Amino acid sequence: MGASLSASTWDIDRTEQAKRAVALVFAANGLALGSLLSRTPAVKSGLGLSASLLGLLLVCMSIGALASLPAAGAVVHRLGTARSVVGSAAAETTGLLLASFGLGLGSVALTGLGLVAMGFGNGLWDVSMNVEGAAVERLLNRTVMPRFHAGWSLGSVAGAGIGALCAVSGVGLVPQLIATAALLVPLVGFSVRRFRPVEVETSEEAGQARSRSLLLRAWRDRRTLMVGLMVMAFAFTEGVANDWLAVAFVEGLDSSETVGAIGFGVFVTAMTLSRLTGGAVIDRWGRVSVLRGTAILAAVGVTLVILAPAPLLAIVGAFLWGLGAALGFPAGMSAAADDPGRAALHVSVVGSIGYTAFLAGPPLVGFLGDAFGIRQALTVVLGALVVALSTSTAARPLELPGRRGTSPI
Repeated sequence: MGASLSASTWDIDRTEQAKRAVALVFAANGLALGSLLSRTPAVKSGLGLSASLLGLLLVCMSIGALASLPAAGAVVHRLGTARSVVGSAAAETTGLLLASFGLGLGSVALTGLGLVAMGFGNGLWDVSMNVEGAAVERLLNRTVMPRFHAGWSLGSVAGAGIGALCAVSGVGLVPQLIATAALLVPLVGFSVRRFRPVEVETSEEAGQARSRSLLLRAWRDRRTLMVGLMVMAFAFTEGVANDWLAVAFVEGLDSSETVGAIGFGVFVTAMTLSRLTGGAVIDRWGRVSVLRGTAILAAVGVTLVILAPAPLLAIVGAFLWGLGAALGFPAGMSAAADDPGRAALHVSVVGSIGYTAFLAGPPLVGFLGDAFGIRQALTVVLGALVVALSTSTAARPLELPGRRGTSPI
């Protein structure tokens, strides 16, 4: 696949169209997950699961993602981003349909298989859209990756809204998931038509890019591994809040479930605001400086949530936590894609490392919460932020021959 195009072959108007298309693909991905995850109580009751069994069932998605991510870079390199997005969306849609059939039949096994397929498709989809986003970012010569991830957040909020509306209206989970799957197909198909055109590589290096040895080389690249470690630390920081912040308000501060929902909503709002504005901040101050600053900001927020004597101060902490956690993943993906000729491979490596946080984080905090209390268990996030702070230098932009501009992204 062609990893980059010059301004002379790809005009600004069409690049703006590609930017909007990438944002729509990010939103579609968020919509699919938000639609399902917003109805987890219905999954639990429909299958008659305990809380622990529901947790194990949801891990199926992470298992599927971790299965596809290591090879996703090679797939994207061979097929191009547009075809990879279509294929991965088809896999995720198939998984969504399988899960809905499993729920309709009351089959835990079929539902779990559907979630594995969803995760498998989502892993490839994640790499594909981030590679395309990074290429568009290079053409625009300004940081836009955080806005793409904000699009994902908005899509997940829309999916959650659809789920809430269906729940209130008495619409079952199965028809909701089938309708979501039917919506994804035309949405993704429409969007990828506005992706950059695929260039045909004829050099010997293009053939080597498809080889297993080049993928292994990406896994041995020290900078890529350090960026992956940084992304994992920020992903852990984000994931713990997604899974445990509302619980910390309810159990740690003796608040109502409404206050817990408000605290989580404040966190998500702060994440979205940070991603919408983060590109301009990175362009102004530089990628490394912003990552260091946001890691410190998140640490202050986490500390407030842990130590706050009252919910109001903890809500302020949740806001700072969201602001600080938001930019690590998108900035890490931009860093992984700095070399356009290796973007797909390096993004897949960074994504594989980062996704381990979503697999390991929830049970780790749950175990610590049982032993020491949920707010005290959040202290582990501060350790992750120390890792993020110490590895952020790896995200410094590569100096490549012929790179346009001097943007500090």
